[in-house]
Amino acid sequence: MNRPAILITGGAKRIGACIARSFGAAGWHVIIHYGQSRDAAQALADTLPSASIVGCDLADPDAAVAMVEQLAQTLPDWRMLVNSAAVFRYDDAAAILPDVFAEAMTVNALTPTRMAQAFLTHARAKAGRRVIAITDMKLANPNPDFFSYTMAKHALSATVKMLAMGACKAEDRIYAIAPGAMLPSYDQQPQEHETSGRMNLLQRLTAPQEIAEAALFMAQGWLASGETLFIDSGQHLLAQPRDVLYLARP
Repeated sequence: MNRPAILITGGAKRIGACIARSFGAAGWHVIIHYGQSRDAAQALADTLPSASIVGCDLADPDAAVAMVEQLAQTLPDWRMLVNSAAVFRYDDAAAILPDVFAEAMTVNALTPTRMAQAFLTHARAKAGRRVIAITDMKLANPNPDFFSYTMAKHALSATVKMLAMGACKAEDRIYAIAPGAMLPSYDQQPQEHETSGRMNLLQRLTAPQEIAEAALFMAQGWLASGETLFIDSGQHLLAQPRDVLYLARP
């Protein structure tokens, strides 16, 4: 295979799928990770010039690391890992739900960090390697909703600079992309998303394609390692008392 390879966790749907399509069009071999969406992953792979799928439960960090190690043995030029998959379940500041917390910290923080470490240890690449963690604009604009989810994203964000300082070679880059409201989430209705998605400084809907374009730019390695890009039309610069899910809800 003469294409550089990229693995995208949660690559079968939503933002992950958008990233997959963009890298496929740019000439990369795209490896689409799925948890329970095998059919969607295969359907997407069938539309790309060069793609494959791989399944793994990210609630099992050891299995995820084994997946990375196996891919590293077979891919001659594996340049990018994008940790896009996440769980998004509700709890709030009044009381952490232990099961929700444990799942969020594992899937949203522990597993992607261990995958990044395994990738940086084992992956072979003809140019510098890149890790991108998809975090959240809640890092700068927090609210008390989805409490465990937000804690886990803060934990993942903290690893970006630490990995950049201590786990990669000079030619490697560790980045994060922090999206704002882009797609309807949880039980949000389309009309609610249309309103709340514009609650940013530019008063516009931010497109998932903007995340994909940012990832393609970061693949070139121009930014210093450890940097985070906020792709949210300025939402993180506002103070919002609740998750956007509720801001337009009667």
